[in-house]
Amino acid sequence: MRRYGLRDDQWERIKDLLPGREGHVGGTAADNRLFVEAVLYRYRAGIPWAGIPWRDLPPRFGDWKNIHRCLRRWCESGVIERIFHHLAADHDNEYMMIDSTIVRAHQHSAGALKKGGADQAIGRSRGVLTTKIHAICDALGNPAELDITPGQDADITQAEPLLESIDPDAFLADKAYDADQLIDRLTERGITPVIPSKRNRTTQRETDFALYRERNLVERFFNKLKQFRAIATRYDKLKSTSSQPFSSSQSSSCLTDDTP
Repeated sequence: MRRYGLRDDQWERIKDLLPGREGHVGGTAADNRLFVEAVLYRYRAGIPWAGIPWRDLPPRFGDWKNIHRCLRRWCESGVIERIFHHLAADHDNEYMMIDSTIVRAHQHSAGALKKGGADQAIGRSRGVLTTKIHAICDALGNPAELDITPGQDADITQAEPLLESIDPDAFLADKAYDADQLIDRLTERGITPVIPSKRNRTTQRETDFALYRERNLVERFFNKLKQFRAIATRYDKLKSTSSQPFSSSQSSSCLTDDTP
């Protein structure tokens, strides 16, 4: 297997979900696997998205312009998002955990046209342009839901939206998620909140700290996520391009086995 490439078993799990496959309506792609590996290479190696640097993509992947064009088309049509949800559907519901991490937005990521007031999930925190990645992981440490927001957004803003399509027995989070609205929502759905109380709470809630220690899984997920250089530093201008490719590259069945 080439560095940054897919194993055969990984490719088998996604090949029938891709447009352009043999027998699919429309034209047949020359080599879908090579295209997916080109996208993984770009995110792992960190080639900036804007301008001339895209030409640094190794020639073995083909014309960089076609790869760029195809990736944008797949992002806008939701192809990569469907791949992620297909691979994440087999999650462990025993418990899930949420957290977020901030990544710095490169200067190349700024300046996208705001058509119709579109939010590109770039904000300003700590004096620089940033994006915040929100993730829910299951009991095996695999991502179940992902989203990105501007860096200055509070962690808790994405908790309820990300919880809509999952139903764990218990939900782990740190003190940043200790809010009555979220606790009540979890209780209504029969989900046990494992969230330590903030110090300023009049009545401290009981917390299963033995289970809470398992929250390290989401931290380890972010550590793995940031090994992909174009995720650790955001180069993409558009939210659709920033969020969907890393969803596919970081789902549990599509991780490559290369070394940093």
